[in-house]
Order: sequence, then C-alpha cells, then structure tokens
Amino acid sequence: MGAKPPGFAEVMPSGRRKSVPSDQWQRFYHIASVFKEAASISQEFEYWNAAGVLIAHAAIALTDALTVKVGGVKARSEDHFQTGQLVQETVALDADGKRALRHFYSIIEHKSLVSYSGTIYRRKDILSLMKHLERYQKWVEGIIKS
Repeated sequence: MGAKPPGFAEVMPSGRRKSVPSDQWQRFYHIASVFKEAASISQEFEYWNAAGVLIAHAAIALTDALTVKVGGVKARSEDHFQTGQLVQETVALDADGKRALRHFYSIIEHKSLVSYSGTIYRRKDILSLMKHLERYQKWVEGIIKS
C-alpha cells in the first residue's frame, strides 16, 4: 500500500497547499459533521464500506478545519498522508497531538482499501475506524473550539 509512517515529516511543497481564510474553518467542520452522521446512518443499514468511506472523508474534513483555522491553509493533494503532514507543519504537536495524528493516519490507511480494493468491511472494522475518528475529532475540537 506504500503507507508512510506516522512520523513522516517531509515538507509539503507550497503548490500542494491552498490558502483559505481562517474564518472558513467552520465550513469544513460542518462537512466533517455531516460525513460522520452519514457514516452512522450507513452503519444502521449495515452498509459497512460506505460507512468506512464516509469516516475517511470526515477525518479529512476535520483536518481541513484544523489547518484552515490554525494556519489559513488546506492540503490540495489527493495524497492524504500529505494532509496529515500539513498538520505537522501548522500545529505544534505535543504527545496528545502526535497520538491524535496516528488516529488520522490509521483511518487514511483504510481509505483506498475500503473504497477500491474489493475488500468487504464488517461491523468490527467500522467500529474500529469510528473509534479512531472519535479520538481524532476530540483532539481537533480541543484546538478549533478553544
């Protein structure tokens, strides 16, 4: 899969980021909330792969909300590991932040699998991904809502 380790710290080229007014963070946060709610509804209907895709997109939108609020930028790349990299470049990460970013990477590692690989996800898989999302969301909210 070519997953990059959670400590991946290569600097994101400036062409892979987009400036966004920091007061726009609420839009991305709203989108994240909608994706998370849709993932919950998908779980109720046992649409496990759909729930997984929505969880991944919720995590990405949460990350956009964070980097927009803190740094006035969001990732432009389709490589969502670079999105996580942008967090490392815009947010001072303590131990909790590094742990939270590992939750983000855990979700992103599943994005292609759940979407394109033909792997059938089950309840236990989605419960695990949702737990990562909730832990990541709690950390992000601690920053963007303070």
